[in-house]
Amino acid sequence: MFEFLQSINLSPIIVGGAAISTVLVLVRIIRGQRPVYRAYRQYLGRSILLGLEFLVAADIIRTVAVTPTLDSVAVLAAIILIRTFLSFSLELEITGRWPWQTSKAPSAESDPALGSKGARA
Repeated sequence: MFEFLQSINLSPIIVGGAAISTVLVLVRIIRGQRPVYRAYRQYLGRSILLGLEFLVAADIIRTVAVTPTLDSVAVLAAIILIRTFLSFSLELEITGRWPWQTSKAPSAESDPALGSKGARA
């Protein structure tokens, strides 16, 4: 299964995170916690962010393990820039703030209106 996911360029972490996110949202639906859509987006976004971080680390290790050439380092730099931009964009979408900002926007875990621990809407 792992080789299949790698062959289609999907990280098992992203796929697993999407599955876990779906289960968490189904539990929220069964418990009657609302809104479900925003919580699902946050859970899914976090799993994608984690997967992107692992993919960047894998690319760095792959480039260092093989004899690095100027071309491979340039490709690595481009990949890291693109994935970093995606990570920042996802972080902004999930939390409503840039990673370097300190004020925290409500999340599915911290906002009672989103159905945090024990709260029902």
